[in-house]
Amino acid sequence: MNRVIIGIAGGSGSGKTTLAKGIIKAIGDEGILLAHDFYYRKYDELTFEERSQLNYDHPNTLETDLLIKHLYQLKKGKSINRPIYSFVTHLRLDETINIKPKKVIIVEGILLFENKELREMMDIKVFVDTDSDIRLARRIERDVNERGRSLDSVLKQYLETVKPMHDQFVEPSKKHADLIIPEGGYNQVVLNILIDRLRSIMDD
Repeated sequence: MNRVIIGIAGGSGSGKTTLAKGIIKAIGDEGILLAHDFYYRKYDELTFEERSQLNYDHPNTLETDLLIKHLYQLKKGKSINRPIYSFVTHLRLDETINIKPKKVIIVEGILLFENKELREMMDIKVFVDTDSDIRLARRIERDVNERGRSLDSVLKQYLETVKPMHDQFVEPSKKHADLIIPEGGYNQVVLNILIDRLRSIMDD
C-alpha cells in the first residue's frame, strides 16, 4: 500500500491541529494523526517544580528518534504503541495507545521541520503561518482552559521560551515547507486544495 506522510509545522497556536483535523475529517478512516507533543521525554526523575521549569519549546525535550522509529513502522504497515503525555503533570504516562497503520499519516508539531531525518520522511510538508498576536491569544485560551495554567505562567513562558525558540527554530524551518498556509485549518480554500492533492497521491 502506498502510505503518505504529511507533516504540519508552525508556531504554537497557529492552527496546526485544526488543519490536521480538517484533513482527517475529509479522508475519514484512511487517516491517523500523530502529534510531536506526544513524544516529550519522560523526565520522571525530576520533581513537578523542576519539570515545570524546563524549556519545552527546545528540540532536546522531545524524543524525536522514537517518533521517527514509529513512522518507519507505520510506513511498513506495522502497528505502534504511541506514548501518552500529560500536560498537567508534565509527565509521559506508563500507558500507551496502539495505533494501526493507515493510508495517510499526519504528523503535527512546532519543531517537525527542524529535524532533517524527520522532515525527509514526509511526502508533503505544510507550514501554518499565523500572526503572532493570534497565536498568543489561542495559546492563552488553550493553556488556561485545557491545561489548568494561570495567565501569568502562560505569559511568562511565552516571553522566556516560546517566542525565543520560535524565532530560533520554528520560523527558520519554514523554508523547508512545500506549502505555506496562512491561518491553517481556518483557510478553507487552501485546505480544499491540499485535500484534493492528497487524494490524487493516494489514488496513484
